[in-house]
Parts: sequence; structure tokens; C-alpha cells
Amino acid sequence: MRLKNKIALITGSSRGIGKAAALLFAKEGAKVIVNYFSSEKEAFAIVDEIKKIGSEAIAIKCDISKENEVIEMVNHATEIFGGIDILVNNAGIVYDVPLFERNVEQWRRTLDVNLLGNFLCSKYASEQMLKKTGGKIINISSTNAINSFSPDAIDYDASKAGVITLTKDFAKELAPKIQVNAIAPGWVDTDMNKDLSKEFVEDETRKIYLKRFALPEEIAKAILFFASDDASYITGSILVVDGGHD
Repeated sequence: MRLKNKIALITGSSRGIGKAAALLFAKEGAKVIVNYFSSEKEAFAIVDEIKKIGSEAIAIKCDISKENEVIEMVNHATEIFGGIDILVNNAGIVYDVPLFERNVEQWRRTLDVNLLGNFLCSKYASEQMLKKTGGKIINISSTNAINSFSPDAIDYDASKAGVITLTKDFAKELAPKIQVNAIAPGWVDTDMNKDLSKEFVEDETRKIYLKRFALPEEIAKAILFFASDDASYITGSILVVDGGHD
């Protein structure tokens, strides 16, 4: 088991990539804090699944864009499990709206969750990690941060580019005790993409070398790599997981 007795906080882990990571981490021996904002039923179902696997888990509701709620979440997780070894900043939102129909409220909410939330969770979780022997932070960015090709998600693209910058800055600030890396997924078969038109999905699939969207479990395996000792000499790096893309 690559994460035996490690304590992992995974934001936005009631579904999608976060859920896949939570279950994979549990299979690898980690104790998991399942963070959710609105999907309470789904979050507690994940906790039950993890317990059936034979590991420990709790679910904590938290709006990661609210500093006081993040502090409470980190403190509660630390009280229950004695600390945090791994943080996966996975929670994120996107509004698919034509560029000139985008409003300020959508911009603010996207940046608050995707960027500010990443900063707050990293700041307060790393404080707990530094009280121990160190830890791992894995951020979920996007290929949109590297090759911006989606004006209908301009604020999402900007927020995910900011996540890459945060990754590099935190990696420098927290070294050598804490390693900070990021995954930049391409298209993934998750609820976030469930409303994409059939024509759009077919067009994007043609551009992918492997001719399909990723499964959440495939992204989770890349997250596990950074969370494990297999990545013991990597920090400040961005791993693109997009199946190859034109």
C-alpha cells in the first residue's frame, strides 16, 4: 500500500475526479477526508464505500472560498485524524457562457472557488503538515490553463492558469518539507461535462490522440503518483494528462 496510514484531504470529492481519487487513496491505505459543498448524500455514500474498503473516512461540508470554513475544516480533520499528510485541491466550477454574456458574479465565483479556495486550503493544510514531517499537495489545474482555446470559459481558463502559478510559488515556499505539484487534465468523462453537445464531444474526441475522454480513475492514478513516494524528487511540476491533443 503506497499511502498506508496517510491522512488525505480531498476537496470536491463527492463526485468525479475527487471521488475517484478518494476511493483509490483508500485502497492504498489512506484515511480520507471527503470534502463537499452541496452533495451531502453523495459525500456520505463515498464515506461508506471507503469504510467497506477497510479504511477510515469522514465527510466535511465546506465552501473552500470562505476562509473561516476552511480553517474549521482543517482543524476538524486534524482533531479527528491527528494531522494532514496529503492535500488534493480538486474542487472547481465552470460556467459555459459566451464571452460577452459573462457577468461579474460568475467571474468572482469561479475565481473564488478555483483559485482562492486552492490558496486557502494550501495555506492552512500546509501549516498542519509543517507541524509534522511534511506532506504533499496536489493541485488540479487543466489543459485550458496551458492552451486556452475556450472563450466560453474564459474565467475558468484564467483560474486554472492561476493554479499553475500557485503550484510553483507554494512549491518554492514550502520546500523542502512539502512537495507541491499539479495535474492538468484534458477532457474527462465527469458530471461537469455531461451537458456538452454530442457534436462538440465528437469534434473534441477527434482531436485527442487516444480518441476518447479520460476516465476519472485515470486522472486519479496520476494524482496518486504525486501523493506517493514514487514522486519523492518532484516538486513544482505540472503533469499534463490529456490523451495527446492537437
